[in-house]
Amino acid sequence: MLEIRPNCELCDKDLLPDATDACICTYECTFCRDCVDTILNNVCPNCGGGFVSRPIRPKKAYRENTSIQYQPASKQRINTPYSKDDVITFIQPIKQTPPEKR
Repeated sequence: MLEIRPNCELCDKDLLPDATDACICTYECTFCRDCVDTILNNVCPNCGGGFVSRPIRPKKAYRENTSIQYQPASKQRINTPYSKDDVITFIQPIKQTPPEKR
C-alpha cells in the first residue's frame, strides 16, 4: 500500500493526500509536478526512474475499511539526500532516455 508521503522531496512543498500535482517513481519517491517538469526532467534523482501521477486514496470507504480514513497518509516528511547540484549532474546523461528504456 502506498505511503502517500506529505511533501515534495526537493522543494518540500506540502502535498496533501488528494493533491493532483504529486508524482511518484516506482520506489514511491515523491515530488511535485513543478519539480518533476522543470528541474528533474522526469528523472528521479534517487533511482533514475520516471514519474507518474500519485493515485488518490478515496475519502469514502466504498468497500469496508478501504479509504484514507482507514489507511491514513504518512506524516513523515522525506527529503532527497542529494544537493540540487548533485541532482542536476545525475540527471544530465539520463534525461534524454525515455523511462521505459532506462
